[in-house]
Amino acid sequence: MPMNNKNFRKQAHQMVDWMADYLENIEQYPVKSQSQPGEIIAQLEEAPPTKGEPMSAIVEDFKKTIIPGMTHWQHPNFHAYFPANGSYPSILAEMLTATMGAQCMVWDTSPAAAELEERVMQWLQKMMGIPKDWVGVIQDTASTATLAALLTAREAAFDFVINKTGYHLPEKLRVYCSTETHSSIDKAVKIAGMGSKNLVKVGVDDTLAMNVAHLEQAIKNDIENDHKPLCVVATIGTTGTTAIDPIKAIAEVCNKYKVWLHIDAAYAGTALVLEEYRWMIEGMEGADSFVFNPHKWMFTNFDCSVYFVKNKKQLLNTFEILPEYLKTTVDQQVNNYRDWGIPLGRRFRALKLWFVIRNFGVSGIQQRIREHIAMAQDLKSVIEAHPTFEVLAPVHLNMICFRSVNAENNQLALNEHNKKLNETLNNSGKVYLTHTKINGNYCLRMHIGQTYVRKTHVDKAWKLIQKIANEV
Repeated sequence: MPMNNKNFRKQAHQMVDWMADYLENIEQYPVKSQSQPGEIIAQLEEAPPTKGEPMSAIVEDFKKTIIPGMTHWQHPNFHAYFPANGSYPSILAEMLTATMGAQCMVWDTSPAAAELEERVMQWLQKMMGIPKDWVGVIQDTASTATLAALLTAREAAFDFVINKTGYHLPEKLRVYCSTETHSSIDKAVKIAGMGSKNLVKVGVDDTLAMNVAHLEQAIKNDIENDHKPLCVVATIGTTGTTAIDPIKAIAEVCNKYKVWLHIDAAYAGTALVLEEYRWMIEGMEGADSFVFNPHKWMFTNFDCSVYFVKNKKQLLNTFEILPEYLKTTVDQQVNNYRDWGIPLGRRFRALKLWFVIRNFGVSGIQQRIREHIAMAQDLKSVIEAHPTFEVLAPVHLNMICFRSVNAENNQLALNEHNKKLNETLNNSGKVYLTHTKINGNYCLRMHIGQTYVRKTHVDKAWKLIQKIANEV
């Protein structure tokens, strides 16, 4: 029988109790799901039910079948990838957002959603040192924001005619990024029609940041070959090693050759709430667009990606479309955020960001970020002092790339040893780390940024890493 309001109220209270218990006792679960391929689907009915089932039975199956197949991203021993952090205020806001079920495509469809988004973007601008004349909008992910940047760069370079006529000129549009840049750039270049062969991967320096001299030479070469340099994507905090590309020097090159500069700060951008890390965006006024994800390190549930642009008009000219059924009487007075990106439909993402900033306060966010960085720097020092471990990349923030060296003395054997170490750690269920390769060397990649992680969790993880390294 479908639920009524009375049953909904009862079930909702029970679910909130389960949610609180889950978060309070999350450490009882293995961090990484221990399920094998096909194990979950084998427990699910092949055909949908003909008749409705009681919520009590559905919830029990959720606990019995779904939970064992979940990797617990809010676990304080989750040190893999970059986090997809939540927090108590963010969860509460998501509950309210889901309850209202608003589609916030234009101001008229929910004025509070549009104006709250505008204000929260202004808050972030002040919190992070973003140039005062820039404007911001919430996207779903950095991948979408980067695609929006490339499309805007394309349109701005050709007086906004490609959206109408298509691209028919013989010159190839070229996009540049470092060899360490995230794969979302490769995907965006393909979707935007430039073609993956026209993504130029620029070499890096000893810190694994983009080599600016190599960038300029690549641009010169393309101009000499009748290609059109379109966009450079610089990264603050690359996915593999959190390398920091030199924004000021890159901006000077881009301005010299009239190339769009997009800054991808998806993870590390949150650190800009700390004034001592504003050096990472020195020269940002010479860029054109910037993205960072509060859903990674600013304690706001996925998805919530913030995209800032220098020129609002260029963004709107790229994406604005106004069929009769979307026209309203206030269009000239408000922000209709459907015109600020790719999707028409928009979730009310600003609410959870508002809840988080207000509940933590700027100082509370700063304190938590500083704690994460301090824990990582402490662990880095411990690893560097250990006779059978080594750090393989600069630790700018709160992620460490390291490996066990033990008695192995060649790259192939060391790679196999560390791969087995990583797999054994993850299979234990006690900790979850991912890996990367630096100059061909397989290494463990450990970030310390889960919302409620504490030093005790880091210490336990390090003891386990040493123990397993000796065993494998």
